[in-house]
Amino acid sequence: MAITVHRATRFSQGAGVMLVLLLAVLAAAPWWAGRADLRLMIEIFAYIGLASLWNLLAGYAGLVSVGQHAFVGLGGYVLFALAIFVGINPLFAIPLAGLVAAIAAVPAAFLLFRLRGAYFAIGSWVLAEVARLGFAQVSALGGGSGSSLPVEVVRSIADGRSAREAVTYWAALALVTLIVGLIYLLLRSRLGLALTAIRDSEQASQSLGVRIGRVKLLVYVVAAAGAAMLGALIFLTKLRISPEAAFSVNDWTAFVIFIAVIGGVGRIEGPIIGTLIFFVLRETLADYGAVYLIALGVIAILIMLFARRGVWGYLADRFGLEIFPLRRRVKRSGNP
Repeated sequence: MAITVHRATRFSQGAGVMLVLLLAVLAAAPWWAGRADLRLMIEIFAYIGLASLWNLLAGYAGLVSVGQHAFVGLGGYVLFALAIFVGINPLFAIPLAGLVAAIAAVPAAFLLFRLRGAYFAIGSWVLAEVARLGFAQVSALGGGSGSSLPVEVVRSIADGRSAREAVTYWAALALVTLIVGLIYLLLRSRLGLALTAIRDSEQASQSLGVRIGRVKLLVYVVAAAGAAMLGALIFLTKLRISPEAAFSVNDWTAFVIFIAVIGGVGRIEGPIIGTLIFFVLRETLADYGAVYLIALGVIAILIMLFARRGVWGYLADRFGLEIFPLRRRVKRSGNP
């Protein structure tokens, strides 16, 4: 009897083909979508990336951070500083912003990893507030009122507004594809097995030889670098940055956590589904003012009460659906 181990299912194989076709359609968006549509899709891509990184931190490494907006703001300010003072093309400044954030995440982790549970969450938020107050004192970048990208810097991206918007859109699509793809490959590797073990039981995983500290540090650094690159891209699109906007806990952490929770924490598909639900709600209810925020809160509470694994988690548990298969399946064939 032959035994084979595989991960893909018929559904995931079909979904993979659909994803490739969807990426091809999205890549052609500058030729069929309007300016407002491109800007909306860039925002959707940014939230998918941020929610996926937060899901990697909380859903797999057990690091429930409420301070990831620290790295979003850092990435935006690094891009502005490199573009204005060093003369680096803003597109090339995006990966450099990720590198700076990865370096900054190491000493931050040294301090935060001494905390556990709610103390870690509070500590990460305090770190973000310190960063906000610190950048508000940098007069060269506008201090508390912020700064805008000079015209010559904007023109260095591409010739003409349409070309600049297209290039920025392609950069956003490439970045979110890279982030989701990297997370998928990471979770399919030996590191992914270590993260699964840590999520299930830290004590048990440590007894099996998993180096918990190193694994969590790597995940934290990767999440910081990704958040910074997304932050750089976000504020490149806006062409202006300020401490309040760059380090907004509401925009870059609260909404991100909401997306991950309603989509499904601990599943790659969760942040994608959650982002789509969030934007449908936002576009539908945004004109109702405070009712919009109340509706988001009610939906989050209902999801946590009746579908604790999120929308995608509920569908996956009930129907066995997986777009990004991670589990190994044993198939037996032939005569014994």
